[in-house]
Amino acid sequence: MIKPIKFSQKVLSEMLTRTAEEATSVETAVKDIIESVKREGDAALKAYSKKFDGVELASFRVTGEEFKFARGIVGEDYRAILERSANNIAKFHRCQLRTGFEIEEEGCIIGQKVIPLESAGLYVPGGTAAYPSTVLMNAIPAKIAGVKRIVMVTPPLKDGSIKPEVLVAAEVAGIDEVYKIGGAQAVAALAYGTESIPKVDKITGPGNIYVATAKKIVFGVCGIDMVAGPSEILVIADDGAEAKDVAADLLSQAEHDKRATAVLITDCAKLAEQVSIELERQVKLLPRCEIAEKSLEDNCKLIVTDNLEEAVRLSDNLAPEHLELCVKKPEKLLDIVHNAGSVFMGYNTPEAVGDYYAGTNHTLPTSGTAKFSSPLGVEDFIKTTQYVKYTRQKLEESADDIMTFAQSEGLTAHAESVAVRLKR
Repeated sequence: MIKPIKFSQKVLSEMLTRTAEEATSVETAVKDIIESVKREGDAALKAYSKKFDGVELASFRVTGEEFKFARGIVGEDYRAILERSANNIAKFHRCQLRTGFEIEEEGCIIGQKVIPLESAGLYVPGGTAAYPSTVLMNAIPAKIAGVKRIVMVTPPLKDGSIKPEVLVAAEVAGIDEVYKIGGAQAVAALAYGTESIPKVDKITGPGNIYVATAKKIVFGVCGIDMVAGPSEILVIADDGAEAKDVAADLLSQAEHDKRATAVLITDCAKLAEQVSIELERQVKLLPRCEIAEKSLEDNCKLIVTDNLEEAVRLSDNLAPEHLELCVKKPEKLLDIVHNAGSVFMGYNTPEAVGDYYAGTNHTLPTSGTAKFSSPLGVEDFIKTTQYVKYTRQKLEESADDIMTFAQSEGLTAHAESVAVRLKR
């Protein structure tokens, strides 16, 4: 049983000292995979598919017949759920669209253009798991941004197929270019291109430590959204919260991964005790019990604070991926929250609402990076370019300032590029 603990600076220090990944061996393995894909292209992808996924593939691209078969397996009821979720996601993300601007003054025009990326590669975890929600969360913002070519990669099953739910989600999101390839080798293919898979400008989407490490390594060759770590949930709860609900919410992340983190912070010691009992009871009922138990054992904390404001301060230090405010007046606490990937407010808003349906994105910053990073959105699939136009008169008026500035930096040619025009 997990025992509740009283908040102290020592507790905070321990929680901020994140266990370093045994990243050296992973990084070495990933670099080898990336170099193989760069050298050998499709041949390397086929070899890695056989080695890691246990499947021999003649080709990687999902065919129209496979999409049709998936449609028949999944059925219209499930497709309708995906479409309702997609509509909610689109409604939220359309509000993120940006437009350029132009400022015109006497003799001078300055402005900025907003331009969608030409191409994006979406990584969707697969194999024995199915994540159609990840398809929607990555593809829809890219579509809204105006990306011309959207590519999806996902690991195949042992029979060489893709989970039908994932393919139908791709169809709902308007993606028809899907490849059966996963892991670091898929990231390498998207970054550098192979005979079958043309390279992309940016890679988004979650994955295991090999995928995350590969994204980190190829950054600079192409863009990436973020380097995601294990799932996290932090619940701030008061005496009005139900222990059963809070325990279920903590387990919703603990079941993801043995390295996932689940934390309760409350000003009610009785609630913390009740949640501890509920966690022990509910975890045994889960199909992924072994994973969740290991996550709770290693990474779960039940912390009692003097008040809810102190709870928010602690949460802000941790900058969790998911933050639930299971309190009577969540709006009051939201006003003082600064660092969180996504916030879920009130007693009736479990984190799963955002994972699947509400419309907010579920690709979120982890490992404390919510202090400086944002959820995936339309802005991840655009870039800006700026422009300036001076008249002769405006250049003459500004020339002395520009040349003096350039000379102060020792860049004579910069100054001369202005002076030469004034001599004409």
